[in-house]
Amino acid sequence: MGYAYGLLAAAIAAEVAGTTAMKYSEGFTRLWPSIGTAVGYLIAFTLLAQTLKTLSVGTAYAIWAGVGTAAVALIGILFMGESSSLVKVVGVGLIVVGVVVLNLGGAH
Repeated sequence: MGYAYGLLAAAIAAEVAGTTAMKYSEGFTRLWPSIGTAVGYLIAFTLLAQTLKTLSVGTAYAIWAGVGTAAVALIGILFMGESSSLVKVVGVGLIVVGVVVLNLGGAH
């Protein structure tokens, strides 16, 4: 099961990299960021598919989407000059809490 979570972490990292590259692709008008987006998402979905051999789809997808969303939001605030507010911070915190609660529910 630990191996599946490692694959899931790699899938999340690839998705975050792909989304970050998409920001720099300027609507897919810049070649290298556009290629980075496609490669990032190809790797992310491939690794996510591998995790679904072991983890339940609801748990795996919730972790993948939740952690990816939180990470991209924080990258936007910390490195891309996006605004930060208490509401955004609370929202990211709620995403993290939701992922934790899903994991505490266990897989059957």
